[in-house]
Order: sequence, then C-alpha cells, then structure tokens
Amino acid sequence: MGQPSKEPCKKEACDIQACLSKNLFDSKKCLRVIQSLKYCCEQCEYKSTHCGSLTDLLKNISK
Repeated sequence: MGQPSKEPCKKEACDIQACLSKNLFDSKKCLRVIQSLKYCCEQCEYKSTHCGSLTDLLKNISK
C-alpha cells in the first residue's frame, strides 16, 4: 500500500468528479461518493481543502 496522502479526502473528491462527469453532473446519482467525502471530512475535522466543496454538493442534492 502507498504512503498516506498529505491531503486527506483527495481520493474521495476525485471519485466525486469522476462520478459527476460520468452522470452528466447529476449529483443525485453520486450520493454514495458524496457521502464518502462527507465521512472523510468529518474524520479529518474538515482540515482538507477538498471539504470546501462539500457544502455546495449537499445543497444541490436537497433541491
């Protein structure tokens, strides 16, 4: 296994981008990967630059 990333939640953020691209940016089809990012952000106490976009993603889902 590789070294842990210096930037927590990068993998989850990349997974979301891939999912959104594949699903024509329909965030409702990417709930599982968005929840993964949310969990990661909670674990690192939102100390990742990738957690900033989480608020907007969660807002879009609830529309």
